[in-house]
Amino acid sequence: MDQLKVLFASSEVVPFAKTGGLADVAGSLPKALKKLDVDIRVVVPKYQSIPEQYVERMEYMGYIYVNIGWRHQFCAVLKAEIDGVIVYFIDNEYYFKRDQLYGHHDEAERFAFFSRALIEILPFIGFEPDIIHCNDWQTGIVSLLLNAHYKHLDAYKNIRTVFTIHNLKYQGIFPKEVLDHILGVEWKYFTPDGIEFYDTVNYLKAGLEYSDVITTVSKTYAEEIKSDFYGENLQNVIRKRSDSLYGILNGIDFAVNDPATDERIYANYDAKNLRTKYRNKKNLQRTLGLPVNEKIPMIGVISRLVNQKGFDLIDCVLGDILQEDVQLVVLGTGEAKYEELFRWAAGAYPDKVSANIMYDETLAQNIYAGADLFLMPSLFEPCGLGQLFSLRYGTVPIVRETGGLADTIQAYNAETKEGNGFSFQNYNAHDMLYTIRHALSFYPNKRIWNKIVRNGMGQDFSWSQSAREYLKLYTGML
Repeated sequence: MDQLKVLFASSEVVPFAKTGGLADVAGSLPKALKKLDVDIRVVVPKYQSIPEQYVERMEYMGYIYVNIGWRHQFCAVLKAEIDGVIVYFIDNEYYFKRDQLYGHHDEAERFAFFSRALIEILPFIGFEPDIIHCNDWQTGIVSLLLNAHYKHLDAYKNIRTVFTIHNLKYQGIFPKEVLDHILGVEWKYFTPDGIEFYDTVNYLKAGLEYSDVITTVSKTYAEEIKSDFYGENLQNVIRKRSDSLYGILNGIDFAVNDPATDERIYANYDAKNLRTKYRNKKNLQRTLGLPVNEKIPMIGVISRLVNQKGFDLIDCVLGDILQEDVQLVVLGTGEAKYEELFRWAAGAYPDKVSANIMYDETLAQNIYAGADLFLMPSLFEPCGLGQLFSLRYGTVPIVRETGGLADTIQAYNAETKEGNGFSFQNYNAHDMLYTIRHALSFYPNKRIWNKIVRNGMGQDFSWSQSAREYLKLYTGML
């Protein structure tokens, strides 16, 4: 068989542009697939915010024009090779030279341009992929556009499509006029079995309806989104496509995120040398102005501060949590009420709470390395990366059993000595509080605690296993 060719299309990719976990996946999965001898290439918009060190490495390939409705838009193509993977950058300053990646008045048009451009550059760059792998609503319409405009052409007729849902909640919903004014697609596609969604156009639904295969980022989430509770009004579509739906767990980059070599943390360590982990804790306490005492269990939280992540549960019992002998370190931004909650708690309990209402990658790594416990009580969590980072750094997760959290965290069993964390099932503040107290009860016994820590550190949640699953999926489509 000839070498498998894949174009991986994403609206954000580490290290160029990131707002969430999609960027981490798009930065890591192609590298893992490349090691499996897949000719995988990535395509991403050329945003204004891409660091200059990467812009300097880009090679200008030329330009084409892309039709968006009645408009004939300029599209430059640049290329760079990063960590052995070729990345193509779609450049149009009108659409992408902006301060923020998302949140603009013309999102439907911006990502219609990106989706059409990534299809139309293929002959120009001389790449004929077997598969285009699309991600989230920003590239959800690629399969529709292929179906409507390109399948009759020899260069495109054999291309298959994979569509990955990273978070079903964000769908790209726009007025129905977008269909012909921007997408240039006939109204025959505006049906309940097509792109129509309650008399609007839904880009993510287009990905669900027209892609050959649908994946999402954990096996449990693949089952959950078939239900009314998790289905975000698309559960009937997902149930209809369930034979083509696969759950493949995300991984993390084990080379970059290795406590034995990570230069971002205070002191390097591994599972055989956990004493050094506590040097990270003491340095973190000192940096954040908390009492320096390794015997006080530290709970870390790194998250968007929004309801989805379970902050209404934390809000409900925060006073009870802080009655325990603990320190709580929070890093993130989000809804104003939660930002204010943690600022208030830091003022009221200065020896117990550090509220860092921002995002700082180095501080995040030092929390993963320095904290004892990591709290993720999510309402829903398609995969979750925080619990994977915390396991890697020997910080014990406390999670709600949903999505990828259920697939990766096994509650510690004192009888069998198995398990890598603590979990609760019901979305209930007092169930969470009970689980936190249960976890804290093991902390004074260092022999047991270190066993739990080592159980987690010994697991392989790198991309290698997930990449093999994707490769099997790809080859089965051809």
